[in-house]
Amino acid sequence: MAPVAPRSGDVIFASVERVNAELFTLTYGAIVRQLITDLEEVEEVNKQLDQMGYNIGIRLIDEFLAKSNVSRCVDFKETAEVIAKVGFKMFLGVTASVTNWDAEGTCCSLILEDNPLVDFVELPDTCQGLYYCNILSGVVRGALEMVSMKTEVTWLRDMLRGDDAFELQVKLLKQVPEEYPYKDDE
Repeated sequence: MAPVAPRSGDVIFASVERVNAELFTLTYGAIVRQLITDLEEVEEVNKQLDQMGYNIGIRLIDEFLAKSNVSRCVDFKETAEVIAKVGFKMFLGVTASVTNWDAEGTCCSLILEDNPLVDFVELPDTCQGLYYCNILSGVVRGALEMVSMKTEVTWLRDMLRGDDAFELQVKLLKQVPEEYPYKDDE
């Protein structure tokens, strides 16, 4: 039997169940607004959004692997490309470009020209330190951790802050060797 070919982000996006984009965007906005009200400090909101994203990412990777038929990536570069072209398309309906690789191939940027989370959003002056889409950095970090890649994910550019694009920097800190819960030879 021939191996199943990996599915592209467009094919997966067309076949998954979706919620109304405006409902999703407005619901996310309501969550961020409530966090700002409850936590009062923008830096705490950033941390909470990252943690929420991390918790989503460690669960989302299972659905991604099950529906995308993506085989094991050979290195961090291939992993970044799969995230940008398949993962973002599958869950957000957009693709990202992967640029700005360092010499070691352990740090890159994911650039989103479009971001559905920020439709209808304007940050007030009191929230200028807020990384509104910080949930995405947590999702990427959590998903990569579940496939044995310890990473640091930070925002470099944000259109809500006047930049020309959304840019996430993904830095591979270490590749964690896989451990199996039992020995097969006993």
